[in-house]
Amino acid sequence: MLMLDTSIEVLKKIEEHSFKAYIVGGFVRDYVLNIPSIDVDICTNATPKELLQIFDNAIPNEEYGSVRLVYKKVTFEITTFRKETKYIDHRKPLEIEYIDDLKQDLLRRDITINTLCMNSDGKIIDVLGVMQDLKNKVIKVVGDANKKLEEDALRILRCIRFATKLNFKIDYKTSQAIKKNRHLLKKLSYKRKKDELDMIFASKNSKYGISLIKKYGLDKPLELKNIKRLKLVDDVLGIWAQLDVLDNYQFNKRETEIITQIEKIISNKLDCSDEYIIYKYGGYITTIVAKIKGVKVDKISSIYENLDIYNRSEINITGDKIIELLDTKPGKWVSEVIKDIEKQIVYKKIKNTEDNIKQYIIKKYK
Repeated sequence: MLMLDTSIEVLKKIEEHSFKAYIVGGFVRDYVLNIPSIDVDICTNATPKELLQIFDNAIPNEEYGSVRLVYKKVTFEITTFRKETKYIDHRKPLEIEYIDDLKQDLLRRDITINTLCMNSDGKIIDVLGVMQDLKNKVIKVVGDANKKLEEDALRILRCIRFATKLNFKIDYKTSQAIKKNRHLLKKLSYKRKKDELDMIFASKNSKYGISLIKKYGLDKPLELKNIKRLKLVDDVLGIWAQLDVLDNYQFNKRETEIITQIEKIISNKLDCSDEYIIYKYGGYITTIVAKIKGVKVDKISSIYENLDIYNRSEINITGDKIIELLDTKPGKWVSEVIKDIEKQIVYKKIKNTEDNIKQYIIKKYK
């Protein structure tokens, strides 16, 4: 495995300078489960300053006390062993203290299966004895679940995300702690919540993840208003569009546009298999609506592929020619005539040729 070999090279380079270093977290977990992984995290007793002396191209993250390294086209997040003091706002530690103790560093982490390490010999190091959790397919918080989730409420969503991704169950104590601390989700930024929810909704196992959100009553603190009526679709924006979240959660301009248009079709009870609706909103949006409404997607695709025009600029007549043809002064009426022609072409009632369009205009408007 090329990525593993490269990762071990990085460990050895750190060890050459008399420091300890281990691959930690998701990469090791996925390696044991034999599933692909693209993110590699390394923990070490070397400080960020010392790491910058080893890797002069590394980029420091002073706030978090880590460095980002690109080595042989692989990106590494390298973090110094640390203890974290009291958390503020249920989301971030007040202070970080560098330490020289791998076990103490692992104890601060959130989920047991993310504490597995690998050394430069490629050997799995299970300091906290959590391999059984991986074998039992269980998500369990490290240490005192109540304390951990109270410290950073985002860990609640991380538990849901990893359970969803791996199709694991959540253990009893962690489940109880999720229920007890779920109200703290309100204190998190919408961006942090959205990032986690995006990954849950994008998962092939999203049905399970959404069922966990409902099971633990997270929909209220997350302000996912319509989750009980949600129709599961294989599109993240198609899920968001059903949850009435635009007043709180932030999306980019294009995402907001898509969600708004999906909401409009559904709330106005427009027929997503109607040719003009497909033309107006596009194949992608009407396909999502079709999935939500249980309409055959093949039908939408076929109609979209066979449209004679895909936007108004493709109509083979201009406003000026319409004015000239009807020998009338310009006005709002021109756009109304063009809209009428547009519909006639979309519904295949007239062909999109100048002669056919002129004949239609003369017959109807002259």
